[in-house]
Amino acid sequence: MEAKLQMLLLLGCLTTLVFIINMIRKEKLELKYSLLWIFICISIIFLCVFPNSINAMANLMGIITPINALFFWGLVSSLIINFQLTVAESRKSKKIKELSQAIALLEKKIECNGNQNKQR
Repeated sequence: MEAKLQMLLLLGCLTTLVFIINMIRKEKLELKYSLLWIFICISIIFLCVFPNSINAMANLMGIITPINALFFWGLVSSLIINFQLTVAESRKSKKIKELSQAIALLEKKIECNGNQNKQR
């Protein structure tokens, strides 16, 4: 890997890491959703500092070319992020459904109490 590319990747990852940490600090991003992004940034920083580790990782995985190992890990990271977002969306959808049902029950209860007061 060329030194220019290493420096560019390192600078980009450090900037992204600072940005993520700043968003967590300002409470615009929850820590549980950002841990995977932090791990990915740290992994890329590690690969920039130790570029030969890509070759070792590819050999360990039985992949001939290191770039294919990077593409594989990029795909795995994307799938993990997608799964994490799907789980979060499912939880929120369930919570919205429960809150909507609770509101409907409260509205029905208020309506029934209003009808009882009119009959008196």
